[in-house]
Amino acid sequence: MTGVAPLNKHIAIIGAPLDLGAGRRGVDMGPSALRVAGLGKRLSALGYDVSDMGNIPVAQAEAVEDAGSSHARFLPQIAAACERLGEMVAQALANGQTPLVLGGDHSVAVGTVGGVSRFFRDSQRKIGLLWMDAHADMNTPESSPSGNVHGMPLACCAGEGPDALRYMFGRGSMVDPANVALVGIRDVDAREQPIVRSTGIRPFTMRDIDERGMRAVMDEAIAIASEGTAGFHLSLDMDFVDPEYAPGVGTPVRGGATYREAHLAMEVICDSERMVSMEVVEVNPVIDEVNRTADLAVELILSAMGKKIL
Repeated sequence: MTGVAPLNKHIAIIGAPLDLGAGRRGVDMGPSALRVAGLGKRLSALGYDVSDMGNIPVAQAEAVEDAGSSHARFLPQIAAACERLGEMVAQALANGQTPLVLGGDHSVAVGTVGGVSRFFRDSQRKIGLLWMDAHADMNTPESSPSGNVHGMPLACCAGEGPDALRYMFGRGSMVDPANVALVGIRDVDAREQPIVRSTGIRPFTMRDIDERGMRAVMDEAIAIASEGTAGFHLSLDMDFVDPEYAPGVGTPVRGGATYREAHLAMEVICDSERMVSMEVVEVNPVIDEVNRTADLAVELILSAMGKKIL
């Protein structure tokens, strides 16, 4: 029933209950929902040594008097949370642990990727990035129709976006765009499209998955994220999955990955033995159905960490 791939057997769970980057409230409860779904015990049952580091402190929208610029709402508060998260992620890696970050909205990825990138950069190595999402998350304050920062984190990681985020862990991009694969997109803003095309990342739309199959797309995406890197970070937005299977997400979009396609993607990632860190974001218990989405998120984490059918 179970089996663990030869990955790092020590996992540090870090909660990032941030919802300031989203337009809809509720994803700040995502880390709790994943824990309620038994994440720690189920990872331990796979043979992992699991340390739950708790949640990073984050500002609450109700306590912030001024949301700041309408083009990048709550930017200082988001940057402060991401900096704290990045420190914890880098420390976990230094302690020989695999960071597993629980969001929160997708803006937390700036902290996760920044922390992972800094740790490996200190030993003259770089990381790849596998970003699985219904959205491109490559807006900038100038292109964003909403000003919600959770639509900007991949741009920040690739060297675009607000200075407070993209330069948080040093000048230059956190990842080389040539080592970034964006998988599952099906909802890209009109002014965001040229940014996606110009940065050098490799997008795989749902049409690519429909035409080529999930296995072929994942093989190519992993190759891109692995070429010349120490490994890759997996950033999984649960809206990558079709809302039929994951209804409790911040911004659901029809036409996503099926239940089995999502598991296959995680299983192929595990088989590659190239994942060095992982995060799961945008679980919103407020609009979920009896914690279905959080439970699926835990299942997908287990598949990425080595759970097998036989």
